Amino acid sequence: MNRITCFAFMFLLISCEYFEKKKIYSEDLLEEELQTFNWNEVDTYPTFSSCDSITVKADSKACFQNTLVSNVNNFLEKQNLVVSKDVNDTIHLHIEINNKGVLDIKSIDYNPDTAVIIPEIDSLLRQSLKDIPKIHPAIKRGQQVTTAFELPIIVKIN
Repeated sequence: MNRITCFAFMFLLISCEYFEKKKIYSEDLLEEELQTFNWNEVDTYPTFSSCDSITVKADSKACFQNTLVSNVNNFLEKQNLVVSKDVNDTIHLHIEINNKGVLDIKSIDYNPDTAVIIPEIDSLLRQSLKDIPKIHPAIKRGQQVTTAFELPIIVKIN
């Protein structure tokens, strides 16, 4: 009987762990959620009012980028640029749209020859984005977020 009592007592000690509740801490839940979060994707890209009716994500992004590119191209076409050599360059604008919808040019990459032929290209590109329509920021999980884009601008002057 003594062995049975001892065995029952040991069983009760060991089985108590099965009834113990695990504590779940909010920090652990947050950490787990952040691990599964895809930081490189947004639910909705930044948009202009003219692109609001587009529901397909890829089309919405294309509309946004095309609107920016056409704005830059229209501005550059209005400038009477006189060049000594032909220019054929793809300029890359690295832009950021913050969670308030404010656009900021982070950097501009272009061929050094383009800067020699058109010394004011940097300021012209910055000026071309000053009068863009209001931007609605990107949305991630119901929150407005900051996004970054690389926008290629083809400059061809003969």
